[in-house]
Amino acid sequence: MTSHSDASASGQPVHAAAPALRAVPALAAALERSSWFVGLPAPLRDSLRAAGRVRALRAGERLFLRGDPADGVYCVLKGAVRVGAASLCGREALLALMGPASWFGEIALFDSGVRTHDAYAERDTSLFHVPRAALGALLDETPAYWHEFGLLLAQKLRLAFDAIEESALLPAAPRVARRLLLLAAGYGEAGRDSASDVAKSAAASVTENAHTARPIVHVPQEDLALMLALSRQTVNQILRQFERDGLLALRYGEIEIVDAARLEQQAR
Repeated sequence: MTSHSDASASGQPVHAAAPALRAVPALAAALERSSWFVGLPAPLRDSLRAAGRVRALRAGERLFLRGDPADGVYCVLKGAVRVGAASLCGREALLALMGPASWFGEIALFDSGVRTHDAYAERDTSLFHVPRAALGALLDETPAYWHEFGLLLAQKLRLAFDAIEESALLPAAPRVARRLLLLAAGYGEAGRDSASDVAKSAAASVTENAHTARPIVHVPQEDLALMLALSRQTVNQILRQFERDGLLALRYGEIEIVDAARLEQQAR
């Protein structure tokens, strides 16, 4: 679990001047890996690129806390963002690890409410941030663009419903397999109908690109257990069995998917 830190005595994170996306070509290319973003109308993509800025967070640094005023939407360009909550006694609920090409923060865009959960950088992370004021002006000028953000929100809702159903109906092993494939595919990406479809799509993508590099999910077993509300011992036993079966290779803090097609079979 990443330790959390803030960069100023006032409790507010301190950031260097945020560069425009075009000033960081490597990160600009990363944005194009988002299926939601590349599916947007070209004028909307251009407007978001122009309005957004790149923000860098150190490992463990806070992005926002539950109850903070919403300041826009984000896309992970590099690294990962830990989204969850903690009780007064320190117990953590981990909802998701948002990896590259994952957008988040859109809920408050619709209800003008505060942040629903805490968000911290899991490791050194680069984000693309589109401020709330710029989004508001853009949507006021072209109300039809609300539909595109609605699609992003709807996909998150589908994944949330899937997770509730899986928790109630599926044994632990298929849940672990599905979550690994979700993480490999890019959790939160829009354009797919269900967690089962995401697992199949991820497996197909991983298999297709197996000649270049096997996907590596950078998630400690403790965090995987937190996301699934399972014990660490249970998750460890399942992962070890998957490794013995030739589906995975386990290393410290990361899991390599060796055979995505067979892992997808385990996810059913």
